[in-house]
Amino acid sequence: MTRHPRRALRSPTPPSASSLSRAQPQEGGTTTERGLPTRKATKELSRDLAGALAPGDLVILAGPLGAGKTFFVRAALRALGLASNERVTSPTFSLVHEIDVGARRILHADLYRVSDPDEVRVLDLEAQREGGAILLVEWGAPYEAELGGDALLVELSLSGGARRVKLSASGPKGRALFDRIHRPA
Repeated sequence: MTRHPRRALRSPTPPSASSLSRAQPQEGGTTTERGLPTRKATKELSRDLAGALAPGDLVILAGPLGAGKTFFVRAALRALGLASNERVTSPTFSLVHEIDVGARRILHADLYRVSDPDEVRVLDLEAQREGGAILLVEWGAPYEAELGGDALLVELSLSGGARRVKLSASGPKGRALFDRIHRPA
């Protein structure tokens, strides 16, 4: 059987109304904030993240619609070597895209339409992570525990046309990833 480099995983239960909870840094975690004045600055941070990713890492992307979560994921995947002709879109309706880049297995999830922790458990993302998949999860902050916890949170925001990012870490793996990419502003 041929493995496709990218496929959508589907939840057996249809997702219900969206969860609009906002991400909050975990107590006791590590946090830094800086501006992302240009698309190039966002790509550079994504490239730093891509170079630091290890099997089993969890990156949760938060922020309002249009803040750049999917752009950030696309830039990270390109930095890992995903061909420029491969489309990277938000898996809003399929919930999860599986993307193989070299030897890395990456699951790009979008939990915007998920409203219950049981819906996240059905996707089996925590087990995929334990098996070495890297999880890049948009709108995942309310479900950090169901994703296995121990994450790097990338919170993007827009204010007056200026984009900012807040990075925070929870748990030892999240802290290690934070330390590998953190550069003071």
